[in-house]
Amino acid sequence: MSKICRKVSPVSIKKFQLGLATAALALLAGCATPTVRGTGDLGVIIERATGSVQVVDSSRFVSIASVKGLGDLSHASLVYSRDGRYAYVFGRDGGLSKVDLLLGKIERRVMQAGNSIGGAISQDGTLVAAQNYAPGGVKVFSADTLEQVADVPSTYGSAGQRSKVVGLADAPGNRFVWSLFDAGEIWVGDFTDAAKPKIQKFENIGTQPYDGLITPNGRYYMAGLFGEDGMALVDLWHPEQGARRILNGYGKGEEKLPVYKMPHLRGWAVAGKYAYVPAIGRHEVLVLDMETWQEAGRIKVAGQPVFVIARPDGRQVWVNFAFPDNGNVDVIDVEKRSVVKQLAPGKAVLHMEFTPRGESVWVSARDDNRVVVYDTASFAQRAVLAAESPSGIFFTSRAARIGF
Repeated sequence: MSKICRKVSPVSIKKFQLGLATAALALLAGCATPTVRGTGDLGVIIERATGSVQVVDSSRFVSIASVKGLGDLSHASLVYSRDGRYAYVFGRDGGLSKVDLLLGKIERRVMQAGNSIGGAISQDGTLVAAQNYAPGGVKVFSADTLEQVADVPSTYGSAGQRSKVVGLADAPGNRFVWSLFDAGEIWVGDFTDAAKPKIQKFENIGTQPYDGLITPNGRYYMAGLFGEDGMALVDLWHPEQGARRILNGYGKGEEKLPVYKMPHLRGWAVAGKYAYVPAIGRHEVLVLDMETWQEAGRIKVAGQPVFVIARPDGRQVWVNFAFPDNGNVDVIDVEKRSVVKQLAPGKAVLHMEFTPRGESVWVSARDDNRVVVYDTASFAQRAVLAAESPSGIFFTSRAARIGF
């Protein structure tokens, strides 16, 4: 053995040591590299009480990462990069965080406002916009670096007041559309030249627009009105026609119930040529004909609707509710226009999200600290995941959809 050792030259030993060092560096580099996988079946669950999110695999019904340090997530939402790798999380405290789903970590984070309730990403994926309560307005950032590229204050009236901004949605042509809650206005911003956006304003559209949505083809933007019965509609193909009112006075002659939680229009339900929208202060879902923009029916449900969401194939519409009925979910058959199934996923159901092709739906039950997964054909439970006060659930399939 000693003879063999004596035959090894110093040069060979040096090469051997260099080889070990190179292998060690390669191993360390591998530890910092994400697992090779696609992002199409990933998603994020907001854990509102702990300022954290879970990254989940919707095919295997498992959590694969936990990301902490995201601030106040009491009214958090998010959008995805075009490739589905990054989630842009909008916190209530004004924090905007870029989360890497594959590495399970925050890549960048900025504090951009005092009170923020959501945002959108541009058609080409280069811009992220945040809608703010305080200070009122919309701020736009580079999706790559989170450097601010534009600031559009929501100033209205002769006194220079600022309105809370709601209903921010992306539209074709690198445009964003949003509503001014206090001013009763809808603004359309063209950010083709992000540093010099062109803003078109529609005034007197109705009292207290509380949320907005855009049709799946990106043509129509609608704002729900909290201060009066009805909605405001803007045709983005023909903005010169101005805003028009639809569903005017749908509650005429009826006493509105106290509203314990504001309905949401984002994630709205479109099935065929009909839209399904929550009625403010009523135990009803309104059916809207999208060809005539007239009311086409009403469906009685278990409580005041919050989210009204269609299964991707349009065969079902799922509805959750405000307090005191917020432990239930109703499933509507769109052909029968009636509730065909009532489920009780847990206490304080806050959100629902369908898998990309709709075979499953994930439902968050905040006060039971769990997310329940249902088979949408049989309504059987497929899985239950533990989560700390879960609220919003967002799958990466949103990256390819207008208005999500």
